Amino acid sequence: MIIALLGATGSIGRQALDVVRTTLPHAKIEILTGHRNTKLLVELAAEFSPEYIWVPDATAAGELRHCNAKVLTGESELLSYIKSCNANVVVNAMVGGAGLRPTLAAIEAGKDIALANKESLVTAGQLIMPLAKKMGVRITPIDSEHSAIWQCLQGNDIAAVEKIILTASGGPFRTWEKEKIAAATAEDALRHPNWNMGPKITIDSATFMNKGLELIEAMWLFDQPLSNIEIVVHPQSLIHSMVQYIDGSIIAQIGTPDMRMPILYALSAPDRVKTNFPRLDLLTAGSGNMTFEAPCEIRFPCLALAKHAAIVGGTLPAVMNAVNEWAVGQFLNKKINFYDISELIIQAFGAYHVKPLTCAADIAEAEAWAADYIKSKG
Repeated sequence: MIIALLGATGSIGRQALDVVRTTLPHAKIEILTGHRNTKLLVELAAEFSPEYIWVPDATAAGELRHCNAKVLTGESELLSYIKSCNANVVVNAMVGGAGLRPTLAAIEAGKDIALANKESLVTAGQLIMPLAKKMGVRITPIDSEHSAIWQCLQGNDIAAVEKIILTASGGPFRTWEKEKIAAATAEDALRHPNWNMGPKITIDSATFMNKGLELIEAMWLFDQPLSNIEIVVHPQSLIHSMVQYIDGSIIAQIGTPDMRMPILYALSAPDRVKTNFPRLDLLTAGSGNMTFEAPCEIRFPCLALAKHAAIVGGTLPAVMNAVNEWAVGQFLNKKINFYDISELIIQAFGAYHVKPLTCAADIAEAEAWAADYIKSKG
């Protein structure tokens, strides 16, 4: 297996490398990409000996001059590499909208994709899934929830699915009153009770935007209408998602909250690879309880906004995603309050005229509109 790992210095990227290190000794890493954490890239390059390293600009590239790898910079060089590389699987663990064009390039090149970049399907699922089918490309999900759904579907007819049950941890503010959430700091929001993730996805978990993005992603990955997907809050994060069939049966995928397992399965499926990962003790898990509750869209309006974007479709999800990315950054930098994230998205929805999604250029146009909107907000 030859792997192109996009987003190697992020949380998912580092865990993917641990999977290779501990369970896939014969896999080769052909390229590592990162953003600004060049110190870690240097360390990873020394361990995994990739032929290429990619960073976004010349400044970062200058910090890699002593690496024994060819250094690529800029989006055009990354896309050119993807289209001509020897890798047979592209692990896309890039964060945010920047992951879309690499996903499209990999599909056009006929490369299978292990996908952690949910924004690719959120903004362009309507384009990506038909193109993947045409090119014979397999897209395997890395998200724990989508991996769980995929595993629960194995050996079953998709037509027999009654609904998909997407689980959510509830994030750090699950039990907080709205007034307390309104005063929450970035430090509060980054204290996720169960998962160790990067800052952007952790804030998205706190606002429930992450679950909204996952809902849209599930619609495209599993060819299901919004009405067939239910979100339930499961605070223990032991059941990663479920599928209910037309006979009333529910199949669940259960395990420890460890992202290495869905990463490994995305790379090895349908095979199961023996690991030394921690095992779940059902007798002590969750203090003997597994509970479920409905999400609250009043305290977490981003979930309702994502559902609205899913229903409207077209270019609206791209605008939502772009504005959310910026707003999360503003919140992390302590320039706006928690509920300003959803308010900014609401304002954008009111100002934007949705267009049909016919090609990647439509997404670029929507993102350009979002950039202008963001500038108007200072």
